[in-house]
Amino acid sequence: MPPFQPSKQELLKSVLEPLLEDFEYWFARSRSLLESEEIGFLSDLEQTNLLRRVKEAQQEVRTAQMLLSATKGQAGIDTATLVPWHSLVTECWQVSRRWRSLTCPCPKKGISIHSGDPQD
Repeated sequence: MPPFQPSKQELLKSVLEPLLEDFEYWFARSRSLLESEEIGFLSDLEQTNLLRRVKEAQQEVRTAQMLLSATKGQAGIDTATLVPWHSLVTECWQVSRRWRSLTCPCPKKGISIHSGDPQD
């Protein structure tokens, strides 16, 4: 008996749906951070521009999700559309990581801040 081969529609839906959900999740987290915090290492203009790009990408992702749903998984998304979203998510991760490293007062687990000097 040959192994089950999903249809192109099933494959597209099983890959694209979770991918769009991931984009939606990360853009929502990024938007929340950019709207609620002053990111000190970004200028006001840089933060505003990044937030604008995140909002635009969120709308594009929602539109793609609606299209996928309306076509019952028969419409795909061009890779040329996905690549900028991925780049934006990566940029947001870098901003978030840097912001956390500057705002988190606690040392990382497993790293000793003790210099070995008995006076410390």
